[in-house]
Amino acid sequence: MTIRRPDAKELQQAGSELGLTLSDDDSVSFLGLMQGLFDAYDAVEGMAEPLPPVKYPRTPGQRPGPEDNPFGAWAVKTKIKGATSGKLAGKTVAIKDNVCVAGVPMHNGSTILEGYVPEMDATIVTRLLDAGAEIHGKAVCEYYCASGGSHTSASGPVDNPAVPGHNAGGSSSGSTALVAGGIVDMATGGDQGGSIRIPASFCGVVGIKPTHGLVPYTGIFAVELTVDHAGPITRTVADNALMLEVMAGPDGLDPRQTGAPAQPYTQALSMGSGRLRVGIVTEGFAQPGAEAEIEMRIREVGDALQKSGTTVEEVSIPLHAAGAAIWTPIFLEGATELMMRQNAYGTNMKGVFLESMLDAHARWRDRADELSETLKLGILMGHYMSSRHRGRFYGKAQNLNRLLTAAYDDALAKFDVLLMPTTPMATNPLPGPHASREEVVERAFAMIPNTAPSCATGHPGISVPAGKTSDGRPIGAMFIARHFDEMSLYRVAAIVERLFR
Repeated sequence: MTIRRPDAKELQQAGSELGLTLSDDDSVSFLGLMQGLFDAYDAVEGMAEPLPPVKYPRTPGQRPGPEDNPFGAWAVKTKIKGATSGKLAGKTVAIKDNVCVAGVPMHNGSTILEGYVPEMDATIVTRLLDAGAEIHGKAVCEYYCASGGSHTSASGPVDNPAVPGHNAGGSSSGSTALVAGGIVDMATGGDQGGSIRIPASFCGVVGIKPTHGLVPYTGIFAVELTVDHAGPITRTVADNALMLEVMAGPDGLDPRQTGAPAQPYTQALSMGSGRLRVGIVTEGFAQPGAEAEIEMRIREVGDALQKSGTTVEEVSIPLHAAGAAIWTPIFLEGATELMMRQNAYGTNMKGVFLESMLDAHARWRDRADELSETLKLGILMGHYMSSRHRGRFYGKAQNLNRLLTAAYDDALAKFDVLLMPTTPMATNPLPGPHASREEVVERAFAMIPNTAPSCATGHPGISVPAGKTSDGRPIGAMFIARHFDEMSLYRVAAIVERLFR
């Protein structure tokens, strides 16, 4: 196929967009010089792209009706049988709907992608199927994953199975609800600011954000390269460790990865508390909107760990209090640039580029009014700050992120894991259909101060159930560990699970 060549006026217009003033003679000259370059583009256009093979048969499935969609959590129901044996044989899985499953519709919580069907499986999908899992469908997620609440998906709110009528947490809302409600054994989640750990805390299940780059992001809708994480959501610590064993490790395609291999995480479950050191982070408490009952329970977790033989001490990390602020320019400006302006792919990186997804997502420019209120807020702020300040604050935040990373590392030189509440508050009622923009936004981001910082630093973090409030709302305890030390997270999570379930 031949790429359409511009005429002189079109080239002058393109030049003006770059601040270039081109005369008629300039345009003719440059057009002549560009012919060989267009020939190269023609050659590229005529070549076939190598995409990962699709290994297991499936049907497109369908969007279920309300009577067949508990909690409003399914985006699409289908069945894909994996290998006949493997670590996950007999396990049922839901895939978050920001993940490519070949031949199955993908919405990413939006109206923009309506009708889009990817032609490849994400690496984690292939790995789950190779391990014997059976995929039962795609789980609802929040609109382009831009919410810590479960009320911003274009398909409607996701209900909390543990506390009906309440927020399930986001953005991995459907994934968590399907696991918590017993519909599937496990689900994939994504986490750029807490989107695995927040719903795990709100719904009373186990969710881990692995070390940045441990789990390949190939075939998953990108938000911001430096904070993109994918990980497992399960009802038990054992299933979570088993699922991460399957998902983790390099695929040779994702530029986020460093080559770190998966570890035998399930072996950590029986290691016990001997010589385990836990630091309770002072600044993880007394966050805005914090519920005293939750903070008391997390300190009880520390007490119970100490009684079980673990060394538990208070530790101060002053910069943690500013961690969410440091994360904010990285997330807002980075997501506005990569996810929106560059259609979730961008340049200056190697990886698998899915043209069909890029083209489908590019429709947002003509339909921006359809975006969720949380996403509108995010890209308005991201665009304003990056365009008016030339990316200065993104760069400064990344510089400060090195200090934040070092602060956690210093604490983790003394302790194996750090403990704090996953969220300062437990789940609250879902906003009503006529809620104000202010309420919608507040319910989407109020819960992130403890989860967002480790997305910026890349440290692994796990949320494990730690009982319930007096009115029956789940409480999550969050542990943070050194980079690539998920073994310590599963070790302490297994102890907490035995003590509080």
